[in-house]
Amino acid sequence: MEIVVASSVAVLTAGGVYLILRLRTFPVILGLALLSYAVNIFLFASGRLATGLPPVLSRYGDATYTDPLPQALVLTAIVISFGMTAVLVIVALGAFLESGTDRIDIAPREDDAEPRESHR
Repeated sequence: MEIVVASSVAVLTAGGVYLILRLRTFPVILGLALLSYAVNIFLFASGRLATGLPPVLSRYGDATYTDPLPQALVLTAIVISFGMTAVLVIVALGAFLESGTDRIDIAPREDDAEPRESHR
């Protein structure tokens, strides 16, 4: 089970890094989402990979239990990553509407290429 979780975290991280290095805004947003999914799986797996165990303690006082703290951290991380993705989509949409393209390495316009005078 651990090898499957570790492999999925590695694949999501590699895909996220690959997409972040692209020159378009939409793949960058998808790459950040993949990285946040990888972090969520990593945090969830840090609480112990066990199925069928009670969330805190069993009725008879057995020492086997699932740690609820990573589950709370994952829930918080999901909410934060959703908000971050929404903000990035709005910023990317604003940049697309301003420049007319979604490329990240946009060459400066002719009127922006001139040095600006400093106003004192």
